[in-house]
Amino acid sequence: MTGGIDEALALNRDISELGARFNIGIAVGSQTIALENKQLAESFKVVRKVNRNGLILANVAANTNPRMALRATEMIEADGLQLHLNVPQELAMREGDRKFKGLMDNIAEIVHLSPVPVIAKEVGFGMSRETAKQLFDIGVHILDMGGRGGTNFIAIEQARSGVLADEFASWGIPTAASIAEIVSLDLPIVVVASGGIRSGLEAAKALALGADIIGIAGRFLRVWSDQGRKGLEEEINRLSYHLRASMLMTGSKTVAELRRKPLVISGPTAHWLAARGIEVSKWARR
Repeated sequence: MTGGIDEALALNRDISELGARFNIGIAVGSQTIALENKQLAESFKVVRKVNRNGLILANVAANTNPRMALRATEMIEADGLQLHLNVPQELAMREGDRKFKGLMDNIAEIVHLSPVPVIAKEVGFGMSRETAKQLFDIGVHILDMGGRGGTNFIAIEQARSGVLADEFASWGIPTAASIAEIVSLDLPIVVVASGGIRSGLEAAKALALGADIIGIAGRFLRVWSDQGRKGLEEEINRLSYHLRASMLMTGSKTVAELRRKPLVISGPTAHWLAARGIEVSKWARR
């Protein structure tokens, strides 16, 4: 989730060690800073050093030069490569990118060259089914939809003299709606649900909605910052227990079974999906 500074070195070491212990995959933050300054690479490389056999994901912007993107993978001996999509954040930054022409072509070239699976990752603004279909068509079959509801990067940039009005702080597709939009395509896409998932029960709901994998960043970062490694270890144990409790209470032995349980969608999510022409009742009649 981070890298490039001394504190990130400590965080990435601790979280990677816990990843190895609990068999949880780890995705680092954007490695662009280390690609530009090799002296900062250690804060990323430590993830693989302390977790030799675990699942490790590299991370660069989707508009990164393809050859540079492959160097990010090599840097940490990654098993997969995340390409983060953060157009709203860039537009909010005074120094951010303003040109995105050819982005899909660049992603397609990275997919063509990459020796490891490529994951398209939104950073908190969600992903529509139209975007998901475009990415699928160019060979990206793992999507981290990073929905609205977690860390708000427009609000963060506004706090540091951003250039978008505060009204944009609510921009994006909520996590639940984003999961459902992608799942409704009925394509062989691995869906990673992230964006505001803070508990085992929320993880269970996302899995029941159709996600294959859960991603958590902000919650773990805050716990580690406040309580250190010991506190984060306790938080992972608590989240795991609550997820398993949710599965037991629904009679689900596996995640696959949980995804087949009837799920009633109501409120704003139901209204959103109905407006998008997605049949809400199909989840309740499984």
